[in-house]
Formats: sequence, structure tokens, C-alpha cells
Amino acid sequence: MNVANKKAVVLLSGGLDSATVLALARSQGFECHSLAVEYGQRHAAELTAAARIATALGAQSHRVVRVDLGAIGGSALTDHAIAVPVASTADAPVAPGIPVTYVPARNTVLLALAMAHAEVLGAAHLFIGVNAVDYSGYPDCRPEFIARFQELARLATRRGVAGEELSVHAPLQQLAKVDIIRLGTSLGVDYSMTVSCYQADAAGGACGHCDSCRIRAAGFAAAGVPDPTRYRSGSRQNAFR
Repeated sequence: MNVANKKAVVLLSGGLDSATVLALARSQGFECHSLAVEYGQRHAAELTAAARIATALGAQSHRVVRVDLGAIGGSALTDHAIAVPVASTADAPVAPGIPVTYVPARNTVLLALAMAHAEVLGAAHLFIGVNAVDYSGYPDCRPEFIARFQELARLATRRGVAGEELSVHAPLQQLAKVDIIRLGTSLGVDYSMTVSCYQADAAGGACGHCDSCRIRAAGFAAAGVPDPTRYRSGSRQNAFR
């Protein structure tokens, strides 16, 4: 790790994991510049949440970049013709395999944008909140992917050509959701600001039935932390309790 240069770009989606990553990076003394990406996601309320989180957790700057992955489609998160999978019970298992909520090449695109932003800022670090434990089968959350992108950053950047490392950090990669919540709580993260639901309404209200909602709710229950999620009327709080 380049300890002399503590400037970092933090990918900030507005969700629980990325908020925890920003708080963690700040606690480790990094000068954090958060980056959110409007990629055509149906849960665009997370972008408003990202701006709130950036301010609350002390990001030095916050930027939103727009890339229309909806023009490509292929995911329930970018194509309204594909339904987001939901469950009828809170403890229903998450389906195995790669789900339809996987957005093709999303993390590759997000990290590439963060890498470009880091080049302009002269930052030596990228942070991303990917997770390989409760990751719902997404291939671009695996440790192998992050390791290969680290190698790409060495080959594809001005820093790399000059022999200066651009480090890619995925500090939550091996943590279960319960451990992420405990970590964030210890760092003072207000999770009521975050939006994780795959089909949140315009105000950020969660459905309570999608995989992301259920993994999140189970994490709070296991951590013994009151769930601060704002559920919309008729959602999980009424259906599952």
C-alpha cells in the first residue's frame, strides 16, 4: 500500500456496504473523494442517498457520473421488462447461480470510472464495497476479479507506467452482512440514510421482498441492531411479521 499518498476515490452507491467502506476509509485517515454512478438503475433513489452519505461521513468531494447501461439491458435493475425476483417469506433461500439482478460489466465499468477519477485527482487508492460472502452470485464481486483489476490498473494508468501503484481496496470482501453492520455501527454509520432495495421507490422506501432487502434485514437481526430501513406501506414489515 502506498502510505504516502492517502488520497482515495470511494465508489459510493448509497447502499449499506459502500457507506461502511467510506466510513472505514475515513477512519483510516484517507482523504476520500466519493463517486456515484447513475447507470440507468431502477432504484435511482440510491443516488440521493449517496449524496447524503458523502456529506454525513465527511467525503472531501462527491461526484456523479452518468453511463447508460440501460441501453444494453440484460438485468432486472436496468430493464423494466425484467421483474426483480421477490420472496413470499423472509427466510426464503436466495436462489443459487447468477441472478437476473446481475448487471453485465457493472463493477468493471464502475472501477474504470473510479480509476479515471483517481488519475485526475492524483489519488493512489480506490475503494469498493463488493462482498464475496453475501454477494448473491455476482461474478464481479469475487476476489479474483478485484485482483485482476488491480493488475489492469497497473498496466492502464499514468501512475502504473511511472511505477507508482494504484491500489484497489475491497475491505468488506470476506465479511458477512452481520459483520459489515457491526463494523459500520462501530464507526458511527447511520444506516437509515442508506438505500439497498433493488426496487426502492422514489423516496427510498424498500420493498422488503427482494434478495437485497432480505439479506440486509437478516444482517441487522443477526447483529442485534434495530433495523432502520424505511419500508414502504404494505412491504416486509406487514407481509413478514
